[in-house]
Amino acid sequence: MKIGELAQRAGISASAIRYYEQAGLMPHAERSGNGYRVYGESALERIRLIQIGQGLGFTLEAILAVTKLEGPALKAGLLNSLEDRLRDIEHMMQALTEQRASLERTRQEVEAAWAAGECPGSL
Repeated sequence: MKIGELAQRAGISASAIRYYEQAGLMPHAERSGNGYRVYGESALERIRLIQIGQGLGFTLEAILAVTKLEGPALKAGLLNSLEDRLRDIEHMMQALTEQRASLERTRQEVEAAWAAGECPGSL
């Protein structure tokens, strides 16, 4: 299939596919006699893998690192990446919980200041 069809089936732009190739996330496409890129189903599968990784919050660099692994290193690398991402999310959740609590306190202080006829800016 040509790049336009692959892009349509994957739901991304042709320029994104070219970028993935340039970044090493996908193998370079075969070329037809007239110079068009020609892709097989494996290219669509690779794009879907990239999309899944991005949907889970992985950077393209992290996805690239995993796609370069083979054999036992693939299993260990993938599991390590998943564990790292889970830790990152736990830290983000903790930070958001703290931020939410701070916002709640500030809101209560502002409401109390207004109720007392004070300017909230003096908090």
